[in-house]
Amino acid sequence: MNFKEELEKYQQQINKELEKYIKKPKSPEETLNQAIAYTLMGGGKRLRPILVLATYQLFKQDIEKSIPYALAIEMLHNFSLIHDDLPGIDNDDVRHGKPTNHKKFNEATAILAGDALFNFAYNAMSEDLMHSQPEELNRKTKILNEFTKVVDRMIAGEYLDTEWEGRKITAEELKYIHENKTSSLLKLSVRMGAILANCTEEELNKVTNYANKIGLAFQIKDDILSEEGDESVLGKPVGNDKKLEKCTYVSQYGLQGAKDILNQITKEAVSELDTFGEKADFLKELAFYIENRNK
Repeated sequence: MNFKEELEKYQQQINKELEKYIKKPKSPEETLNQAIAYTLMGGGKRLRPILVLATYQLFKQDIEKSIPYALAIEMLHNFSLIHDDLPGIDNDDVRHGKPTNHKKFNEATAILAGDALFNFAYNAMSEDLMHSQPEELNRKTKILNEFTKVVDRMIAGEYLDTEWEGRKITAEELKYIHENKTSSLLKLSVRMGAILANCTEEELNKVTNYANKIGLAFQIKDDILSEEGDESVLGKPVGNDKKLEKCTYVSQYGLQGAKDILNQITKEAVSELDTFGEKADFLKELAFYIENRNK
């Protein structure tokens, strides 16, 4: 398996499906549609929808059945990016090397573009539910229920991340923020793929443990990149966490301490997939990709 080729293949597939979804005829709200497309097609890694598709393919090969849920995850993620960047939250001017949505358009348009993407996510799933076979409905309803709960957790995590700026918090509180703000969506991505593929409860527990660990690893790596990343590669300023006095894994454990935790968690994540053999090679490599990414 060539990991880079597989990753690019997944990314191309997701981009193609997203482009079909946002293609709209000209209308009075044309600027709003442009703002939606600006962020959604703005150059993200597509990690979360890839996790949906790759986890599904750990058990089944008819990947088309998982695509609406992969799109929903990416739409939800992009909604969160637009809102995170707003002046009232992180007040960021640059993302992916381009002006953030509210800088490119205006604050009101950015808020509404985020709201639209949030609704698109539910629309993608509900459209699929309408055309599902009876035996699939229980699994898909379970996914929808988990989706709503993760949205609740994401909002709670973002609130605490903003509310506790400048405050010294405990290691447990830091973990709580990141498990909700970041890790919960990555965990949902993996669980969606596994539940759609009708895996066993034991298999679901294994991939969930993997997802919990890569979710935390993703946030720790973000904290490290915010401290020592290359702005020209990251596409956004370095040092914002320190400027805003956010509590991060770097501020809590030091730069090397954060790197040590990241390395250990990545190893633990990979070991959770050993029982799946070679079929899990891509997901294992994805864990290392998260650990070693530079943006």
